[in-house]
Parts: sequence; C-alpha cells; structure tokens
Amino acid sequence: MVGIRARGDLIATRLHEAIRRNENVDVPLGSLDITLYRDDLTRIGHAPVVRESVIPFSIDDRIVVLIDDVLFTGRTIRAAMDALVDYGRPRAIRLAVLVDRGHRELPIKADFVGKNVPTNLADDVRVQLIETGGADTVELVQAAAA
Repeated sequence: MVGIRARGDLIATRLHEAIRRNENVDVPLGSLDITLYRDDLTRIGHAPVVRESVIPFSIDDRIVVLIDDVLFTGRTIRAAMDALVDYGRPRAIRLAVLVDRGHRELPIKADFVGKNVPTNLADDVRVQLIETGGADTVELVQAAAA
C-alpha cells in the first residue's frame, strides 16, 4: 500500500492498521510525494513544497495499491503512477480512494471506492482528518456557496 501525500498517506496508515488488527497481516506501507510529477507545477508557484517519499520495500513484481482521498480529474493519479515507477516495476497498480467525485480528464478508474459523490465541475470536495487537526469529515461545497 502506498498513500499519496498529504491525505492519502494518512488514509493508507489507517487502512494498514485496520488490516493488521482485523486480518493479522502486516502489509508493506509507503508514502509518495508527487509534487515534481504534477503537470500543473508551473501553476502552483515557483517554490512548491516537496515532501519526502518513503517506500521502504521493493515494489518490483508486486501489486501496489495507491491510496488517495479524492479522485477528480485523474491527473494526481497519473502523476502518482509516474512517480511510483521510479521505484521499480510493479506487477499491477490498483487504486483506492475515499471519494470519487467524477469529472475525469484521463482514463483512470478507482478499483476501490469508499463513496461516489456526484458533483458539478465547479464544486469542491473537502476532506478533513483528525491527523491534520480537524475532525473526520467530507464536505461537498457547491459552487454557488463557495
């Protein structure tokens, strides 16, 4: 399991603990920063914050589950796949997301979805987690209210 920073890695940690506790299996866990792989890097500023990627195991010939909070256009996942293959050649990559809100720009589909939330293109889906100082919430902010 590899969580995409900054919330996908927190969700991955929770899933990792739940699998360990409920199934008594210790699945390898890593985190991936995709900042330098984004196709909108020039839009997010001249000094983007790059965090550490930590994948302390070989991904060669393994099934890797990428984990993120919200699946929207698919561009984050494309960047994550580009970053991931710098670590090796997985047998397969699967995708798990907390929320799938639609509006794909790339041909990417999640294998595991917590909740499908229909949205308008201009809406915003905000995920807050206890680990980031909030409560565990998912909020749909409609465009007219934003």
